Amino acid sequence: MDTSRFDVIVIGGGHAGCEAAAVAARLGANTALVTHRRDTIGVMSCNPAIGGLGKGHLVREIDAMDGLMGRMADAAGIQFRMLNRKKGPAVQGPRTQADRKLYRQAMLAEIESIENLIIIEGDAFDVSIKNGRVAAVVMKDSRILPCGSVVLTTGTFLRGLIHIGDQKIPAGRVGEEPSVGLSQTLLSLGLRLGRLKTGTPARLDGTTIDWQNVGRQGADEEPVPFSFITDRIVNPQIECGVTRTTEETHRIIIENLQRSAMYSGQIEGVGPRYCPSIEDKLVKFGERDGHQVFLEPEGLDDSTVYPNGISTSLPAEIQDEFIRTIPGLERVVILQPGYAIEYDHVDPRELKPTLEVKKMPGLFLAGQINGTTGYEEAAAQGLVAGMNAARLAGDQAEVRFSRTDSYIGVMIDDLTSRGVAEPYRMFTSRAEYRLSLRADNADVRLTPLAIQVGAASAGRRNRFQAYRDALDTGRARLKALSVTPREAAGFGLKLNQDGQRRSAYDLLSYPDFALQDLKRIWPELGEMNGRVAEALEIEASYAVYMQRQSADIAQVKRDEDRVIPGDFDFSALSGLSNELKQKLRIARPYNVAQAAKIDGMTPAAISLLLVHLRRGAMDVAVSA
Repeated sequence: MDTSRFDVIVIGGGHAGCEAAAVAARLGANTALVTHRRDTIGVMSCNPAIGGLGKGHLVREIDAMDGLMGRMADAAGIQFRMLNRKKGPAVQGPRTQADRKLYRQAMLAEIESIENLIIIEGDAFDVSIKNGRVAAVVMKDSRILPCGSVVLTTGTFLRGLIHIGDQKIPAGRVGEEPSVGLSQTLLSLGLRLGRLKTGTPARLDGTTIDWQNVGRQGADEEPVPFSFITDRIVNPQIECGVTRTTEETHRIIIENLQRSAMYSGQIEGVGPRYCPSIEDKLVKFGERDGHQVFLEPEGLDDSTVYPNGISTSLPAEIQDEFIRTIPGLERVVILQPGYAIEYDHVDPRELKPTLEVKKMPGLFLAGQINGTTGYEEAAAQGLVAGMNAARLAGDQAEVRFSRTDSYIGVMIDDLTSRGVAEPYRMFTSRAEYRLSLRADNADVRLTPLAIQVGAASAGRRNRFQAYRDALDTGRARLKALSVTPREAAGFGLKLNQDGQRRSAYDLLSYPDFALQDLKRIWPELGEMNGRVAEALEIEASYAVYMQRQSADIAQVKRDEDRVIPGDFDFSALSGLSNELKQKLRIARPYNVAQAAKIDGMTPAAISLLLVHLRRGAMDVAVSA
């Protein structure tokens, strides 16, 4: 491997960086992953869990693109649960507790095994620019690494500052130095930077917890893997503890609220609304007599426990005091106090949907640097940025994800068109087409794209093709089998007596019928592969709704495909107010779909924009 010049350099070895480096290398790019320390690659800095509502969809989509997170979670998962199991498949979310050590070991082994990819230890200090585009990464020790594209995945390291009460510690995470030089680099490029905050709870010694006095939550009896190519979960499955804060807990926290970094005025960054600290919970929901705390073991052979639900930035001695008022934790030993961390982020409206910086060709950003929170959101962005960085370095067309075909597309469109006022987290409610963007059909939606761009391994290609063929065969069989209402009644199935024949596929769209019921009429359906049968049953149940959405989806895709040239002169749009022209100049929307989301853009304004875009295309054609 030529190390004198790289096609792609990825800065940061977290979840975004690992996905970015892996996909770039899979696409054939000569890739380097720059990280402070090799042994921190794939570290889970916060809670030891992968997936959840909305987040589990992202993991499935990453896996469908042959990314890493799903397989690593399957290798390290120690408590698999399907959330929202009693609700429809569209909003169910796969989740697992993960063994931190197993996850980190699996990720490092995977990264080390990938061809075209090397790991470089060190501190990336600056990015060198030549002829208006990225040319090299400058290391703190003065090494210069020439490259075609750079992917920045700095997480919470950009001028990271840890807060524990009134104590301030410059750090990207506990025990690791922050990155200072790159913040200055981004400012010098004219990018808008903001300040965000996140936090984590104390870590507890599980051997000092009174497990007899807390509730228990077990894993699903039949764990459902994240990855399409994982046949079964082999790790032992564990229970988590469940307890609650008390009135005494609340009294101690409220009395010391001004000693919390969040409430003393020390922190300027905005925290995540959907993952509040215990201080925020008491201030905003003070009427509650208790808040749930999940005691999550961090590993099969690690006694450390993560108390999910009591993230805090109170002084260490106050943490020790309030935690001991929680049932089961009266004699607990705290291994590491909780803390808040604030860090710089770039306004994601500075990015194209490929996650390339508009003002600097060849520079891509992914993860918390774009204002998101969570491992899954970071990994999904890493996949998109790494893929497009590799394709740019190889002079290939960019790859964009639509909000109509993936949660990845929903997230990137939200970020690049709306920006963030707080750390962005994925929820199923963010996707208007969530009935079609289900966790169960991620492979059908996205693996063809992975195959098309060369991101899928031969093993996945073959396995997916066999699965898709089986789906096609099963679907055709279900549509070929039909029955009249009278015939169905003979098998105990009640239908409207209208004399019309209905296919087995049609019957599966009825809420009262499942494939098990249809086997009474057609016993041969029992021969269908279980995975295929389940997929077709879900697909058929949503088919009617999908047909209704098809026209809306087609319109959104058309608007997404209408790209606005980077040098488009919005001031020349006659018929628009000066205020709206100014908004367009500032936002510089990438396509018509983004332009439509700008406040004040009416259907008439969109029509004017389309007329000017068509006129510009005609002028180019004539001059060519």
